[in-house]
Amino acid sequence: MQLLEISLESRVIVGISGMVLLFTAFLIAFVVSQRKKLQYHRDLHALHEEQEQILTQQNALLEQRVEERTAELVFQKNELQKSLHDLNLAQSQLIQKEKMASLGELTAGIAHEIQNPLNFVNNFSDVTIELIGELLEELKNNDPEEAMAVADSIRESLEKISHHGKRADNIVKGMLEHSKVDTGKIEPTDINHLAAESLKLSYNALCAKDNAFNASCETFFDENVTQIAVVPQAIKRVLVNLFSNAFYAVKEKMARSREGYHPVVSISTKAEKDNILIIVSDNGTLPKIFQPFFTSKPTGEGTGLGLSLSYDIIRAHGGELTVESVEGEGATFTIVLPA
Repeated sequence: MQLLEISLESRVIVGISGMVLLFTAFLIAFVVSQRKKLQYHRDLHALHEEQEQILTQQNALLEQRVEERTAELVFQKNELQKSLHDLNLAQSQLIQKEKMASLGELTAGIAHEIQNPLNFVNNFSDVTIELIGELLEELKNNDPEEAMAVADSIRESLEKISHHGKRADNIVKGMLEHSKVDTGKIEPTDINHLAAESLKLSYNALCAKDNAFNASCETFFDENVTQIAVVPQAIKRVLVNLFSNAFYAVKEKMARSREGYHPVVSISTKAEKDNILIIVSDNGTLPKIFQPFFTSKPTGEGTGLGLSLSYDIIRAHGGELTVESVEGEGATFTIVLPA
């Protein structure tokens, strides 16, 4: 019996000891596990802090780069705006230079043209002064019939003075219209009259510079072409450019050609559906016509922008400017404007 009781106690002790050992092992395992979890969280927190620090540094670096890039873009923007301003200024100066170049070509012709009516005005003024003296003499002689005859002569002389004075006034107005800054104002314009006036001015300008020059100026105006809404100064500038180039082209060909060649420049208008056609032709030679800054004229006589600007003016009116050219045979410019 005593052996049995000891054995049971031993078994109980052993069992309790096993349970204690098992619990201890579990506790140890739990503590180790918690330490691992705590270390994991610590490592995770440290990693998070490290990532936040890296992110903060990257954000600061990115903000610095953004500021630098923004400053660079602002600088480039300012430089581009300055360049654009300079380009606009240069364009305006080139356009004005082209206008002055064409105006310079016309000045001699206009001076020659205006001299004729001025001569008439001066001559008839002298005649009128003499007639007034005769009128006073007849009145003193109490001869009413002769006085009336002299008065009629004075009236005729004054009418001629008025006619040629108005002619000179129209020439000056045409010159001022060509030289003044475009207002961009669209006005009803008689295209046939504008074309005839531009042709006359251009031809007289070249004749004034070269007395030996002679060319046929042919006009074919369609009576059905009515007034159309355009900027008259701009369209006149285009026509003067086309005529000036045409006369220069035939003059150059005449200088190189043998006998038998006669220069011809023609202008025709035509009403076609919803458009008005203006056709300028010559039998000269004109290379590289629409290339900006190219000019066949000697240095100082042209900027090479006349035809290029003319093209832009016509496009701004909603029209088209085209050319057909055969080397050595001449060129035909066709302006199409909406009616």
